[in-house]
This record gives sequence, structure tokens and C-alpha cells, in this order.
Amino acid sequence: MTRIGVVVFPGSNCDRDTLRAIELAGAEPVALWHEQTDLAGSAAVIVPGGFAYGDYLRAGVIARFSPIMRSVAAFAGGGGLVLGICNGFQVIAEAGLVPGALLRNRGLRFLGRDVRIATERLDTPFTHLGGPRRPLRMPIAHGEGCYYADEATLDALERDGQVLFRYVDERGGPAGDDGDPAAGANANGSLRAIAGVMNAAGNVAGLMPHPERASESVLGSDDGFGIVRSLVESARAAERDGPRPLVGAAS
Repeated sequence: MTRIGVVVFPGSNCDRDTLRAIELAGAEPVALWHEQTDLAGSAAVIVPGGFAYGDYLRAGVIARFSPIMRSVAAFAGGGGLVLGICNGFQVIAEAGLVPGALLRNRGLRFLGRDVRIATERLDTPFTHLGGPRRPLRMPIAHGEGCYYADEATLDALERDGQVLFRYVDERGGPAGDDGDPAAGANANGSLRAIAGVMNAAGNVAGLMPHPERASESVLGSDDGFGIVRSLVESARAAERDGPRPLVGAAS
């Protein structure tokens, strides 16, 4: 059975949710402790949400130097599939595995509520089983989720199809990045309403909302399950055929 690794740091609090979602998607979940360097035969790795090492100094900045993340970075460099969720997105951004940075929410408050995001691409290892385009409802829980990059980087991300998810309103309309973000669709004030991005090779992605917390209808939404299933099926295919990371602009 395909194994999907889930990194566990001191302070992780979404690892069990993630392990459960992987199991539901038909793969074998494997917990990867932060001090180990062996990925235990994982065909893909998820860096989950929480507060790794207490998020001291800056969210994700200490975790990026952990032994397990050195192995994750090497795995990603070889074409392995890596997904960072919330704090995991912060960690992989700090590690330079995806472009940009996650800053304090524009309103300077911790936010825990449901948001809606739109999938910008349906042809990636993380989204291809997402079904028809529609707003996906899933929770956020973060204090540093404002996506930031300089204008040149933002333009390059748009041009090269590296924006994976964007915040939208209930009808799927675009969310702005000004006004009072905490009260609007773009809760944290992310530039260009970006909720998730991927690297240029297409094998590493991160997003701030929690698909693992929206993987069963009993949780109030299963809109995130397509993301988990996409990763699992992509990992299974890579295990069988070898990694084939996506490269190219959005269609």
C-alpha cells in the first residue's frame, strides 16, 4: 500500500487529522517525527498544521532546520510530492520549497473560521480529483497567513500558473486584498487573495486552509477531500511510474 508521511513537530496539532484523511483516501499514513531523517518509504509527504516548536521567532522558521525537513527538502529536490498545510505551508515557505512568505494577518488577529477558496488549476498532482470548479469551504486557523511576495514574484506566479488556490466569496466571486480582511472573503489579507501556491516544478505545494479538517461530511464539509485524494493518487502513480512533476503555465 502507498505510504504517505506526515511530519510531526513538537506543537503540531493537525497531524492526527491528516493521518485520518490519508487513511480515508486509501493510503497508509506514516507519522514522521521531527528528529528522524528517514522518510520511511513515503511516496509523498505532508507537513501539517499546528505551531511547530511553538512558532517562536517566526512561524516555521525553527522547524525548517529540523532533521526531518532536510530529508523532506532532498525528497522534494528529487521530484517527490510535498504538501504543506497552514503551519506546514509556513515551514516549506521558510525552507524555500515554495515562493513567497506568510506574514501576520492584516488585522493582527488570530483567525479561526470557515473560508472559501477556488482552485485555479485542475491539472496538478494536488487538484486533479477536485471535480468541477466551485468554491470549496474549509476552515482556517492561523495568525500568520497573509501571503506576501514582491510584485515581480507575484507576476511570475500568475504567468507561470503557480497560484493554486485563491480566496473567493460564497458565490465564487473574487476576494480583494484591501478593506477589512477579517470581515471579508480574504480573511488574512493575502496579496491577490492567494490561498495556496506551488513551486515551478509542480511537485511542492502549500495552502493555508485545512483540507484535512474538511475531509468528511461529519466535520461539516468534505470539500477538502479532493485535495487529499489527489495527492494520494498522484503519489501512487509516482510510486508505480516514477515522479512526473508538472511543469508549465496554467491552461
